[in-house]
Amino acid sequence: MTVRTAWLDQPEHGLTEAVLRRTDVLTWWGHMAHHQVSDEVAARVQQRVLEGMGLLVLHSGHMSKPFMRLMGTTCNLLWREANEKERLWTVAPNHPIAAGLPAHFELEQEEMYGEFFDIPAPDELVFISWFAGGEVFRSGCCFHRGHGRIFYFRPGHETHPTYYDANVLRVITNAVRWCAPQPGMAKRDFGWRPPLEELE
Repeated sequence: MTVRTAWLDQPEHGLTEAVLRRTDVLTWWGHMAHHQVSDEVAARVQQRVLEGMGLLVLHSGHMSKPFMRLMGTTCNLLWREANEKERLWTVAPNHPIAAGLPAHFELEQEEMYGEFFDIPAPDELVFISWFAGGEVFRSGCCFHRGHGRIFYFRPGHETHPTYYDANVLRVITNAVRWCAPQPGMAKRDFGWRPPLEELE
């Protein structure tokens, strides 16, 4: 299966309508520059997800404008930078995103995110994190919006080698495949339609 992905350093200049039309799955990692993405770009990404493009949101991307628009909430959470251990538990072992992953895996140093995480209840929850400081967090959340699929995956603080971890890379690979438009996926029509039966 070939999936066309977009991963741009400067989404403000790169996420044109043409780029998004050619993208099956958009991967979004962000940190402190969320406000630099225009509302126009955020709306464009939101619309493409509703039309069927997948969206993989990593770590601090929970505060990105497109994700917040698609969730309809503040997406706020608790956080702490203390280089503490994170243990991720696979709570949906039969989900495609969990394929090939153990019952749990650990990251020796990560930034802590804790509940309450102000998002809607996920359609499916694949991973829950536990941190050495005692907090837990919904770390692998699946959502359906319109014709599109969204997966939020928590690990990935920029000062840690998280994206070199084999289990993390497996999650991302599986998530891209899951988020991608599926062959034969039905597209629903909207708007006026004639009655199926004769009206009296």
